[in-house]
Amino acid sequence: MLKQQLQQKLQQKLSPAQIQVIKMLEIPTLELEERIRQELEENPALEEGAEASDSQDDVLENEYGSDEGGNNDDMDLDEYMPDDDIPDYRLKTNNSSKDDKHESIPFSVGMTFHEFLLDQLGLQDLNEHERGLAEYVIGNIDEEGYLRRTAEAMVDDIVFQAGIQTTDEEMLHIIHVIQQFDPPGVGASDLQECLVLQLDRKTQTQEVQCAKKIVTHYFEEFTKKHYDKIMKSLSIDDETLKNVIGEIIRLNPKPGSAWSGNVLEKSMSAIVPDFMLENNDGQLTVHLNNSNVPELRVSNTYNEMMQDYAGNKQNQTKEMKDAVFFVKQKIDSARWFIDAIKQRQQTLLTTMKAIVDFQYEFFVEGDETYLKPMILKDIADITGFDISTISRVSNSKYIQTEFGVFPVKYFFSESMTNDSGEEVSTREIKKILQETIEHEDKKKPLNDDRLAEVLKDKGYNIARRTVAKYREQLNIPVARLRKEI
Repeated sequence: MLKQQLQQKLQQKLSPAQIQVIKMLEIPTLELEERIRQELEENPALEEGAEASDSQDDVLENEYGSDEGGNNDDMDLDEYMPDDDIPDYRLKTNNSSKDDKHESIPFSVGMTFHEFLLDQLGLQDLNEHERGLAEYVIGNIDEEGYLRRTAEAMVDDIVFQAGIQTTDEEMLHIIHVIQQFDPPGVGASDLQECLVLQLDRKTQTQEVQCAKKIVTHYFEEFTKKHYDKIMKSLSIDDETLKNVIGEIIRLNPKPGSAWSGNVLEKSMSAIVPDFMLENNDGQLTVHLNNSNVPELRVSNTYNEMMQDYAGNKQNQTKEMKDAVFFVKQKIDSARWFIDAIKQRQQTLLTTMKAIVDFQYEFFVEGDETYLKPMILKDIADITGFDISTISRVSNSKYIQTEFGVFPVKYFFSESMTNDSGEEVSTREIKKILQETIEHEDKKKPLNDDRLAEVLKDKGYNIARRTVAKYREQLNIPVARLRKEI
């Protein structure tokens, strides 16, 4: 049965301009530059460059083309008010500071890792059939230099892909030929074989031969640092084992990564700080890194088109109204974009200043132990922004200080209470934990229980499982794997 009913509902919707501001907050400086370039290409009403002081724009404030929609029949351009178009979204930076000069070191890219292998293949005495097999094998070697496919699997695939008939024995022979190429260890199927191949290429001293025995027959004991078993099996003393391990750890576990051409081939994203912090005798000043962000303005040509239309209301045709409607949309979009960037810069700067003030002692001393417990709500309460806004500002943003470049998220941490009743940052506890492990006796490293006792003696009463969690977050292995000879 159908029936009608009236329901009253209260909803909150974001306008397109608000959505644009939110998206602008999330992106770092590098992406902002690209976003501006994209907008300049897509919107002809948006131009790059500073406007003269006597320039004028039209403020579009009428029903036609508003957020709520409308028609183009009652367009009142008398409401277009001139205002100063000099973009003020670019907050001032210190032009005399070191952040104004950005230099990049040019480099030339040579041959890639696989081209280097193919180049060595040309020096081998192989017939056309064997050369085709070798090129196929090289194509299956990954960027780290490993051949992670079996000979049997490649024999089956090369028949279907290239129509080349071969046998497992012939494929193994080709793999062995490639394993003699540079860099040493290339073409290995796993780490153990990679290390053996490198040891085979070294001068066969007593230490190298012993190292090869360990990698070949006692690899599991070596990776788990069961040194007592190795010394007993090989009848060697501590000093000899120490020298042998030194030979092993000097080997390259990823031979392909050692090739400089391969490093240049990788897409490494450079970290460009969004903020610059200057310390002038304890006076901390935060600047936005706007050195590569261009100034923007609304096109004078589009503004003049609107002014011409305003002065020619008697001769308005439908085509003219449609054209002006298009122009107004583009001007609105340009203004929204400029306002979004302005609001982004102001929000970022306000938030970062609040963080610097909150963590003042750290930015002056540079010691992690001076970091105070700080969560998103703390900064939200100071700035008056929403917690989600603080989260967007701190995400993927970096600040350059005299102690290095830090992600903004680095300064946020939870709190714990020590024996004195003071709240301390968990980052401070991690710092003390790391220093304790660095200064431990590597012959008898501290396990998690002992680390918990050490922290307790220093006034930090935390459980063993919490110590284990912090140790894992610091990428520190367990005590047994930290043991040294």
